[in-house]
Amino acid sequence: MALFPVIMCGGAGTRLWPASRPSRPKQFLPLTGRRSPFQETVTRVAPLIRDGGKLVVVGGLTHRHWIIEQLAELGVEAKVLLEPEGRDSAPAMAAAAVWVAGQDSEGIVAFLASDHHIPDHPAFREALLEAARGTSTGRIVTLGVRPTEPSSAYGYIKPTGPGLSDVAAFIEKPDAATAGTYIRDGYLWNSGNFIVSARTLLDELCVFAPEIETTVRASLNGADTNGVQTLTDSFRHAPRISIDYAVMEKTRRAAVLEVDFAWSDLGAWDAIAAASQDEDSPHIFADSTNCLIRAPAGTLVATLGVRNLAIIVEADAILVCDIDRGQEVKGVVEQIRLRSPGHMDFPATIPECLPVAGLRFADWLRLRALPTWSTLGQSGTGQFAETLTLDGRAGHAPHRARVQTRQIFVYAQAGLMDWQGPWRRIVNDGLTRLGDTFLRDDGLSRTLVSDTGAPLDETAMLYDQAFVLLALATVHRAGVDAAAEPTAVRLRDALLSQALPNGGFREASDHPYQANAHMHLLEACLAWEAAGGDGGWTTLADQLVTLALEVFIDRDGGFLREFFTADWTPAEGEDGTLVEPGHQFEWAWLLTRYGRSRGDVRALSAATRLYAAGRRGVTGGPPIAIDALNTDGTVRSRQGRLWPQTEWLKAALILAETASPEERAALLDDAATALRALWLYLTPDGLWHDKHLPGGGFVAEPAPASSLYHIMAGFQQLAASWPMVADDDKARLNLA
Repeated sequence: MALFPVIMCGGAGTRLWPASRPSRPKQFLPLTGRRSPFQETVTRVAPLIRDGGKLVVVGGLTHRHWIIEQLAELGVEAKVLLEPEGRDSAPAMAAAAVWVAGQDSEGIVAFLASDHHIPDHPAFREALLEAARGTSTGRIVTLGVRPTEPSSAYGYIKPTGPGLSDVAAFIEKPDAATAGTYIRDGYLWNSGNFIVSARTLLDELCVFAPEIETTVRASLNGADTNGVQTLTDSFRHAPRISIDYAVMEKTRRAAVLEVDFAWSDLGAWDAIAAASQDEDSPHIFADSTNCLIRAPAGTLVATLGVRNLAIIVEADAILVCDIDRGQEVKGVVEQIRLRSPGHMDFPATIPECLPVAGLRFADWLRLRALPTWSTLGQSGTGQFAETLTLDGRAGHAPHRARVQTRQIFVYAQAGLMDWQGPWRRIVNDGLTRLGDTFLRDDGLSRTLVSDTGAPLDETAMLYDQAFVLLALATVHRAGVDAAAEPTAVRLRDALLSQALPNGGFREASDHPYQANAHMHLLEACLAWEAAGGDGGWTTLADQLVTLALEVFIDRDGGFLREFFTADWTPAEGEDGTLVEPGHQFEWAWLLTRYGRSRGDVRALSAATRLYAAGRRGVTGGPPIAIDALNTDGTVRSRQGRLWPQTEWLKAALILAETASPEERAALLDDAATALRALWLYLTPDGLWHDKHLPGGGFVAEPAPASSLYHIMAGFQQLAASWPMVADDDKARLNLA
């Protein structure tokens, strides 16, 4: 008899807000010790996996990262079945049963909650084995816990006798008085754990809920990648129903095994307090009793003269409640959901399911970032701020041309994507400021001006000219400024007059021969091609791509170098061995666009190799794209800025569009992880952190305006790839 423990990772844990959030619910949080309830469940059942059995985990696609990461921390392997959307317990259990039956037609399944507290592991394992033996007659056995007190937080089971017996009745959660009566009459707490043969459960589903069995079976045709399998869209059509209503209240096979060990479903903060290990607390309880405090590391909480309180501190929200009223937190959460939805999932992570994550990303841009940066981040003169502090105050540093032009691009693109804010006025004001203060008489842009618009640095950097051209191309497409095209052509021709013999350009900086400025110039050329510009843009784009393929990209390693000498050989010393993962992704995105537009196989092949080079710079848990590698693949800097996450997202999405089914699945998984990495940096009010530290956390500094260009470009590619992401040719993602 092979036993297959199946850990069910559904449930939102709403009553444990603000710690438990939709994208990281309670089962993945360390609540009563150093491990999460999910990890404790894995540890509890791992010794039972023998004789052909295997651990199975069923969870939401949005929680994929937490499942895989926390299994890896324990060194435990499992078959992971991911639901594209939650359909309640019956379809989830059916999926596991179908898979188990395919492995072992006689397999016994122990369906276990992922978020329960059961400190006596040996007693629990013995109960599972006894229950498994009880399934030999076709029973569906649930564990009934002998109550220690009347509780209205649990459902009850009426057994027909002691030990293993038939179920006389399942009872919903009663009021406190009725619960006391149930205890006196020998009722048991319903633990929600079920042990049954896979075949028996599927037979009962065929009788009582045949549509579940049919649709779920069809959903297991998806690819298995290293033991992780996402159920196909057929699963979305399964009826949304619990196993209690689908089967247990109708079947004649229901049985209950009475158990007598400590058990809690960790359903509210009073349960957490009761189950928490007695460890030295860093907090101060002065003349205070029966209080629970939970706060991030480094945050000290002190109480004085209070009783019976739960004080739960998170980065963006604090809960203070009577610990005996923990069940009522769910009602508070509903109020928050209506009044301040942004606090429902910050700072927890964005869902990894791209269709869900993409919609949330759109909401954040539309409702938070774009309004914030066009009000607090733009003055009455049309000048865009360089930075905003995290409390929304504009910095007073000198103003760079690249920031002014990037923000013009952002708001023109927002208009093209149907944002309903005053984007046209914002763009016009920004353009007026650009022309009045940054553009020189020769058509090129100076690099720096003061708050009043006075020139501070007349240098015409190639990097800045590229962003003037990108902004003008986007403005032209948006139909804002009729003069955008002649202005851009004049600037382009001025640049071409300075071109070097190999088609490259010299940058006015400490690194005059570099790849980065050429990259953004190529981006501007492709933007003008898309905007219907003249043939000069195509010629210049061809020239820049040739330079990239023959000079910037290492022919053997497939990675892109940053800096070069005057003869365009790799720079000496550390400058010549620098590899920036973000730029590998960015060039991969551009070369894919270029290669597809021209059928250039060489460019497309280079893009694939560049993506692989950038992917080597994704590290950590949760994964982020770090700042710098060396050409030998070793890490130079584990810091991770915001912008490489957006470039990773863009490259993964565009490469997925024409990939094989297996490669597409992997790239879409990468895109979801990249969007999740980006989400770590964003704040609920439309701002962001820029630098993620190697040890965790962020550098405390204002949000740089220049990042919004990267964020918008990432969203732009997500919208372009949306029919693929949503698996619907008619699907559209915008900012309306």
